[in-house]
Amino acid sequence: MPVKLYPHNQRAYAAAVSLLAKSGRAAIVHPTGTGKSYIAFKLIEDHPTAQFLWLSPSEYIFRTQCESLRRGCPAFSLENVRFCTYAKLSAMAAEELALLPADCIILDEFHRCGAQQWGGAVQQLLAGHPAAKLLGLSATNLRYLDNNRDMAEELFGGNIASEMTLGEAIVRGILPAPKYVTTIFKYQQDLALLQQRVNNLRGAGLKDANQQYLDALRRALEHADGLDKVFAKHITEKSGRYIVFCSGYEHMRDMMALSKEWFAGVSDTIHFYSAYSEDPETSKAFAAFKADESDALKLLFCIDMLNEGVHVKDISGVILFRPTISPIVYKQQIGRALTAGERKTPLILDVVNNFDGLCSIAQLQDEMGAAVQRMYANGEGGQIVTERFEVIEQVEDCRRLFEQLENSLSNTWEQYFHAASLYAAEHGSLIVPKDYKTPAGLSLGSWIITQRRVRRGAVGGILTESQIERLDGIGMVWETRSEAAWNRSFAAAKAYFGERGDLLVPVRYKTEDGFALGRWLNNLRQGQKDGEGTALTPERKAQMDSIGMVWEPRDNQWENGFRHAAAYFAEHGDLKVPSQYRSPDGFLLGSWLANQRSSRNGQRRKGALTAEQIQRLDAVGMQWETQYDLLWRDSYLAAKNYYQQHGSLEVPAEYTTESGIRLGKWVRRQQYAYQHPEKSNAALTPERIQLLEAIGMQWQAPDSWEHRYNLTKSYLAEHGDLKIPAKYKTADGIWLGRWLYEQKRELARPDTAKLAPGQRAKLQQLGV
Repeated sequence: MPVKLYPHNQRAYAAAVSLLAKSGRAAIVHPTGTGKSYIAFKLIEDHPTAQFLWLSPSEYIFRTQCESLRRGCPAFSLENVRFCTYAKLSAMAAEELALLPADCIILDEFHRCGAQQWGGAVQQLLAGHPAAKLLGLSATNLRYLDNNRDMAEELFGGNIASEMTLGEAIVRGILPAPKYVTTIFKYQQDLALLQQRVNNLRGAGLKDANQQYLDALRRALEHADGLDKVFAKHITEKSGRYIVFCSGYEHMRDMMALSKEWFAGVSDTIHFYSAYSEDPETSKAFAAFKADESDALKLLFCIDMLNEGVHVKDISGVILFRPTISPIVYKQQIGRALTAGERKTPLILDVVNNFDGLCSIAQLQDEMGAAVQRMYANGEGGQIVTERFEVIEQVEDCRRLFEQLENSLSNTWEQYFHAASLYAAEHGSLIVPKDYKTPAGLSLGSWIITQRRVRRGAVGGILTESQIERLDGIGMVWETRSEAAWNRSFAAAKAYFGERGDLLVPVRYKTEDGFALGRWLNNLRQGQKDGEGTALTPERKAQMDSIGMVWEPRDNQWENGFRHAAAYFAEHGDLKVPSQYRSPDGFLLGSWLANQRSSRNGQRRKGALTAEQIQRLDAVGMQWETQYDLLWRDSYLAAKNYYQQHGSLEVPAEYTTESGIRLGKWVRRQQYAYQHPEKSNAALTPERIQLLEAIGMQWQAPDSWEHRYNLTKSYLAEHGDLKIPAKYKTADGIWLGRWLYEQKRELARPDTAKLAPGQRAKLQQLGV
């Protein structure tokens, strides 16, 4: 069955094919849930002989897209498609990138290609495949935390085949119009800050008026329904599946602790799941959530892993426990509940934690309004499915009272600004102590802190660009001590990266001015790993990513070693590297390869090799055997050949093969290792013991005296006498003449202890 596209995607596909033919590059910017990936699958279907390279942020996203495709097209072939994550691409050596087959490259979630750790590899790939077509898919072409970089312009030269906002998709009926419920919790901190601002007002009349607004707001909030009643009222699908988004691990843990009480009025039976892995498929909880067909209310608490590219079937809605968040992530989270072709009305419960968040839906409504006006202007009014959707404000009265109070308090801004100007003129700066009050009683220190927090979005309030410029004009210091410390630390890290080209800083490293940069970076990594990096906001993490932060140094070190191994293989055609070998840049490649062998053999407690790493090393000619292993194998083959010729492994001690292997001594070393494993350095494994026994190995060495006696007896039978020349040696190298001479000397000493009675008798019988 061929790939079928929705009409909006069919139009986008036709435009993309046209752009690919003209310029070789085309971008599709459609919101989450509209089926963008099917456009790429259609291109693959229409070009079965072309080689496609599909790049994506995660393997899980691609697997999910393929599973969705095969539900409608079970026979669809992906034999001409090679998949690779951006992370894996960035770890490839230049030689590997050049060998990737790519008549057409698909960049899924292409806005992610602007990341520092991935962007360079993507650009190198494109430069190495100038003739390849380039198709990009994303819900946004802008990088919100990267100065709004336009990745459609950077990667595709502005060739956008089709662009659609989330609001337009809802207006056109491509995505279902949701039921959007907004409410608030954890507002006590906002009330405390507002009370502080009121307390700082000058003039009893002004202060009393604003106190009345604040008291009214407090009463309204106290009488507003709590979250338990809001959830019970609006979650009508009692056995539905809901994704609950949290801002971080600690936040998720706090929300889950309160959820049993909050959701008790919805259902008697609630199944809680939590998942925070970067790959949802590795999470048993995520799999159980998808498979749960019970009548219980099903809640999946997660952080960021389901923001983009992942859809869960039969989602009833999403619940956003949402502190301040980027508009891109906000729309991605909403998109988890919206899927093209669905006809049911999904529920979006937006639970904000500050007053400003109550107005967050305005942007989506503005997008819808703009789409409606544009469609009417273009004569497409008949294609409008919905001009608005249901928005229920649980605390609408509270929002209005807050806006009234904020407007009233903003009139006092000029008074504080005047006081700040006087302070700056007198003290030469606006570094105002926290508890400082002016002679007139204004809490200027507290007001300065509030301006910083308002600008940062940490508290409610309005600070216009004009006001910011005026504060800058009198020397406003926007950084808190914590922010200043972060900026100094980040500057040190950036300088190190600019000088060394990486952030693999030794833990004990300090800058020239004594800053412990290595320990600071180590603490960041540990906090990120443990989910306790409270100081590492998304913005700060993006800052670190932009200067090449390596969050898992061990992975990076392995990739560095592999790049050196691949370069050696490209030059020499093998990886037979001496143990002490250093690469031209000083890298200890011989030692690194030895560590890889030990890791695979389980001889190292840390750093076991993955199947993928083993496969990649095999591809560049990895020698998994050590030099000792190779020598043992060659010696064993020589022993096997001796056994086939002589029928035994009774090898004379001095016997040496034509190739120079001292086989006699080697056999005796194996016998000694078998008899004395605690004293021997030879690694005589059970497998090697079995191989040796198969070719007649006798672990007890043959009696040396008896062997020479038999040789002497054979000489007598052949020559008729025992007149053996002094320098005569047998075919296997035994100096038989000297041995017989020594036996005669011993016979001449009746009291000698070197000859056993039986040996003396045998020699005499032989006529010695």
